[in-house]
Amino acid sequence: MHPQSLPVLHGRGTSWNPPNRFERLHVDMDGWSDPDDPAPGTIFLEDATRSILAHNDSPDVGFDVGINPYRGCSHGCSYCYARPTHEYLGYSAGLDFETRIVVKKRAPELLREALSAKRWNPRPIGLSGNTDAYQPAERRLRITRRCLEVLAEFRNPVTIITKSYLVTRDIDLLAELARFRAVSVVLSVTTLRNDVQRVMEPRASTPGRRLGAIRVLADAGIPVGVNVAPVIPGLTDHEMPAILEAAAEAGATFAGYIVLRLPHGVKDLFQEWLGQHFPDRREKVLNRVRALRGGDLYDGRFAVRGRGEGPWADQLQSLFRVTCHRLGLEHPPALSADAFRAPIPHSGPQIDLFS
Repeated sequence: MHPQSLPVLHGRGTSWNPPNRFERLHVDMDGWSDPDDPAPGTIFLEDATRSILAHNDSPDVGFDVGINPYRGCSHGCSYCYARPTHEYLGYSAGLDFETRIVVKKRAPELLREALSAKRWNPRPIGLSGNTDAYQPAERRLRITRRCLEVLAEFRNPVTIITKSYLVTRDIDLLAELARFRAVSVVLSVTTLRNDVQRVMEPRASTPGRRLGAIRVLADAGIPVGVNVAPVIPGLTDHEMPAILEAAAEAGATFAGYIVLRLPHGVKDLFQEWLGQHFPDRREKVLNRVRALRGGDLYDGRFAVRGRGEGPWADQLQSLFRVTCHRLGLEHPPALSADAFRAPIPHSGPQIDLFS
């Protein structure tokens, strides 16, 4: 079935399941084709991984060690660059990514083991480097909170990136880490328009709630910033100054931005999404993206993939810098691992040698 003939699913970023690029065979059941049937629910699968720390050598990420308690994300963001990672599990980058959530239930225990190891060199850990650690399932499963409990116990620095107001639930642990300059939180804001956000990030917090989270965290003394990400040329790029202004007013002290990234199958998914929700903007958006990517829809080179190249990229960068300077928004704070401690393991009751 052609993706353009699929119905729009309420609460989902896509209704299409394109073929997995690693699989030779594909059953042509492209998403949810019957509008009279209820939309597919979310299925949770347990991840039996034996390690929790993911290492990367990307110079444009900002940290070299990350934790992802969940694989897949039911926020359902249509543009999510992490969608292709679901193909390594045998799933599709489309509807599967937001309905087949793999859960790392042992993440807190594995994190404790990793931080207790003699080879561990205390340094900032990124939480949500791939998929959102505060996606809807976290409200019930609380895996991210338990990981934060471990990080707070060890006083290991952590930086959190999320689109969810749920991060304010853990303000007690974040405040404890903040005492040792060991935490920063970033709220990603793509648009201030609820109508755009509702179809683009269907199960993420609304723009107002994300700004509210910034205010709550800032009032608690927790370093908090905003990431204007992704900037979608021809659709949301004009909102950059307004987003930065709203975040600064809410209490953000630093900011960043990332231009839309469309690796692998995300290119097709995003084009299909534009055709369904913004058909009048489709060609304008895609042409602007190509202008940033040397004629292509994606360029995966470090330092280019998140910024683009050419006049449009230079204009975005200048607009960001001028606005941040005017608002007093700075670079993210440097986190400290000076207070790191490895708690002494409890060995049970002491034995009286003379009894």
